[in-house]
Amino acid sequence: MQTRNFDLIAFDWDGTLFDSTQIIVRCIQAAVCDVGGKEPTEKAAAYVIGMALMQALAHAAPDVPPEKYPELGARYRHHYARHFNDLSLFAGVLPLLEALKARGHRLAVATGKSRRGLDEALQSVELKGVFDGSRTADETAGKPDPLMLHELMAQFDLPASRILMIGDTTHDLQMALNAGCASVGVSYGAHEPEAFTVLNPLHVAHSVQDLQDWLLANG
Repeated sequence: MQTRNFDLIAFDWDGTLFDSTQIIVRCIQAAVCDVGGKEPTEKAAAYVIGMALMQALAHAAPDVPPEKYPELGARYRHHYARHFNDLSLFAGVLPLLEALKARGHRLAVATGKSRRGLDEALQSVELKGVFDGSRTADETAGKPDPLMLHELMAQFDLPASRILMIGDTTHDLQMALNAGCASVGVSYGAHEPEAFTVLNPLHVAHSVQDLQDWLLANG
């Protein structure tokens, strides 16, 4: 078996494994309008994906006063719940994860979702038990703070050099950089890949198959 360069591969969720970017964008836009804010552009709404929920909503709706944040969060959750069953894994994700597990990698999720949201998503796509660990924004610091990755290092007793972070946003790659970990970007999610360059990812994958090919050759 080829020697592994990374013992733990940590994935972002939305826009990296889960095909949810456009629905999240629409839910953010609708929630902001519901509380009287100016509808954010698609680009502005997509930019905040990956952040902790309230941090993301506040950033996307700078004209909404803080006293309306609880209502803003509630409206986002309302819209997202209506579309939850419309979401699915990107094609090819399950074979990718199976190939990495067979190669002996440990797998984790590091996401801006809540613990409840991630657990529901894992249950809905029958992924219980596939991941060896996970961190969510409501139980640790949100991206790009490196705490999620630091906690995974401690959990698996691994140095930063043995962990690879994969994500679709600059928040993911900045978190990896802040933690001293290598990263890989994917171009099919929320952020334009041109923004990844300054964050020094080892690779930018343009499809799940591209990601799998690169990981099996270099991971």
